[in-house]
Amino acid sequence: MLNGRAPSGPKDGKPGSTSLSCYVTPAGIAVMRAELNVLLRDERPKIVEIVSWAAGNGDRSENGDYQYGKRRLREIDRRIRFLTKRIDNAVVVDPAAQPQRGRVFFGATVTYVTERDEERTVTILGVDEADMAAGQISLVSPVARALMRAAVGDEVRLATPRGEEMIEVLAISYPPAP
Repeated sequence: MLNGRAPSGPKDGKPGSTSLSCYVTPAGIAVMRAELNVLLRDERPKIVEIVSWAAGNGDRSENGDYQYGKRRLREIDRRIRFLTKRIDNAVVVDPAAQPQRGRVFFGATVTYVTERDEERTVTILGVDEADMAAGQISLVSPVARALMRAAVGDEVRLATPRGEEMIEVLAISYPPAP
């Protein structure tokens, strides 16, 4: 259950169930679609052309352009399959439409303080959107799981490699409502 309501539609074959790794923001799905389009319209045709040219040059076993091109083509095809599957299974959730802005749900930007008085700000996004360097964490990360449904002032228990730690929620924000 995200955003205070159950997800709609089956994604793993069971009615009413959806994997948390399928959630993505509108911006995240746009980035995946853009990458897929670049691979299909630009990258793949260029590599196919190089492989065709290299194949016409004779002995393929010693042809570096051909071997590199085939390897790159496999990488591109693998990425296309991955992106296509992720896009097909994606559950797009707009954090700006979150009605319960006083609690932590998908898309929230949360400021919290640790027991060591370290203040951190993170945004909870989909698995494909996470970028720790930018303060964007995955919905399935331990920090995000600990923070889910917390309100400002709540102390939650976070399991870390050093043991359990209490963190306190200082602020919660969402993108402006449409």
